Amino acid sequence: MASGNHTVVYLSEQVVVLFSCALSFVGSSLIILTYIIWSDLRTTPRRLLVYLSVSDWLSAVSYAFGVWSVFQTDSVDCIVQGAVSTFANTSSFFWTVAIAIYLYVFIVRSSQRVADSLELIFHLVSWGVPLIITVAAVSLNKIGYDASEVSVGWCWVRIHTPDRVLWMLLTGKIWEFLAYLTLPVLYILIKRHIHIAHAALSEYRPILAHRPPAHSFSSMADRKLTLIPVIFIVLRIWSTVRFILLLAGSPARQSPVLVTLHGIGNTSQGAANCIMFVLFTQPLRSRLCTTLCCCCSKCRAEVQHSHDTRRRLLPGQDASTLREEDSTSRAGTDR
Repeated sequence: MASGNHTVVYLSEQVVVLFSCALSFVGSSLIILTYIIWSDLRTTPRRLLVYLSVSDWLSAVSYAFGVWSVFQTDSVDCIVQGAVSTFANTSSFFWTVAIAIYLYVFIVRSSQRVADSLELIFHLVSWGVPLIITVAAVSLNKIGYDASEVSVGWCWVRIHTPDRVLWMLLTGKIWEFLAYLTLPVLYILIKRHIHIAHAALSEYRPILAHRPPAHSFSSMADRKLTLIPVIFIVLRIWSTVRFILLLAGSPARQSPVLVTLHGIGNTSQGAANCIMFVLFTQPLRSRLCTTLCCCCSKCRAEVQHSHDTRRRLLPGQDASTLREEDSTSRAGTDR
């Protein structure tokens, strides 16, 4: 389990976390690809989600490299991996909050113009601040081997850095704490505004025996607004718990169960976003199913055609000869 200040990462933990990284990689890629393929999906909220997915994609790749390597020293690849994951992870916090701010301004303040004008600020903050912090940490030799004390094989803040806790806060934890506070407040305000508007609107229309189809979409949106902060906290809380246990000097931070949950939580954001905003979004889900069905039908047709061609070939006859004979017979029939 532990060796002094070093937390052992077992093979089973590596396998589980690598699988989580793979799911997040696929999920983030799917969000990005659907945005590129279907132009009518290129709305501002979906574009912000793509920027978040880029951060999650980088996080999944860098964490997977760290978990696969399980660094033991301050090697160059350890520092590079630690820098990339620090930048991507911090950027993910900022973009998650940015999306909540955008939705708050757009829905509660009812100002799309103001909400859209915030996009440049979101870019400057969500890419700029993590980049400045990461460059400063690397320049001051703060990023490196951390003995998996608050990680799962990957590199973060060096274990022997005197002001280690300060740099843990700057390179992730303080932004994580702020997200814990900000996201629930913003999404509660958004849900409250939607419920008030829905109640006010219902006064001017008769109550129907059967709910209209739009109500199901409203209910799904309402559930998503509840799930976004809940899922974020559920995924990230294990990392926070280990950080607090480190500050308290408790060996419980090295528990294999806690280490595994930490690894899954830190690497699952991309997969969770894909489930909520692609698989649980009916129009997108329908398009994906249609696309997959078309691809499968084409593959089956090609395989069947190839199989029929092989069955028609005589010994010593190749496919080109058969095609020539078919064309000759068709010409004769036409005459």
